[in-house]
Amino acid sequence: MQALVIAAHGSHLNAGSSQPTFDHADTIRAVGAFDEVRESFWKEEPSFREVLRTVDADEVYVVPLFISEGYFTEQVIPRELRLDGWDPEDWDSDGTSATHTTLTASDTDQTVHYCGPVGTHDSMSDVIVQRAESVTGDTDVGDGFGLAVVGHGTERNENSAKAIEYHADRIRESGRFDEVQALFMDEDPEVDDVTDFFESDDIVVVPLFVADGFHTQEDIPEDMGLTDDYRTGWETPAEVDGHRIWYSGAVGTEPLMADVVLERAADAGADVDAAIDEVRSTTGGSPASGD
Repeated sequence: MQALVIAAHGSHLNAGSSQPTFDHADTIRAVGAFDEVRESFWKEEPSFREVLRTVDADEVYVVPLFISEGYFTEQVIPRELRLDGWDPEDWDSDGTSATHTTLTASDTDQTVHYCGPVGTHDSMSDVIVQRAESVTGDTDVGDGFGLAVVGHGTERNENSAKAIEYHADRIRESGRFDEVQALFMDEDPEVDDVTDFFESDDIVVVPLFVADGFHTQEDIPEDMGLTDDYRTGWETPAEVDGHRIWYSGAVGTEPLMADVVLERAADAGADVDAAIDEVRSTTGGSPASGD
């Protein structure tokens, strides 16, 4: 038997924070990729610390539903899962290239294939593009459009910006959009000045966040000038400084994100190729990043 555990942050304050995790887990269950699929959280139940005890399988694939490599993926999750011998160097990563490592959970003796976060997987570029398709309603969106990939950014974790820049670079190199720019909330270049970085009349803004919350539904819309008060909502597209802003909300709510979870498990050795094809067909996904 093989099981999948999706490890996400969750929230005590935002009830909707965990919904994408449950949605993607349900999608993966529906295609029968694993004998068991479990959700786990840092701020909700079931917790990272207890989740392996809810799994009957002796072999478990753990995929962090996080955007970047850092504190949670390198310290918190391995510690809470009690993975014997874990060392971040096992990933041999430059900040965007973590793959997987196989370890033993000390208190359950399960074999755990611990994967890199979804946010740095190459397939995330496809999800960003599909998010642009979803918000514009145009499966061919790109010509005449600019694309802003937005992240939090923080001086405490340089990998936070690396993930955003990595996908912006990949999509730019694909040539699909006229312009592509990585922007941030807490470092330069800032999303507040989004229109300063584009000549295109139409700009799609995709936040590289797992779930919609305060940042994606309050801070970013107000910072960009879509609305003076997030509680009154905003138009899509919204006119800002002579540009049309198509604001998509968090990329992690896109159904195709389930594919990235499966891709991470496949890279670690899980036999899920058929499930990946089925998820892509049911969520409308197709390679869009120029690979």
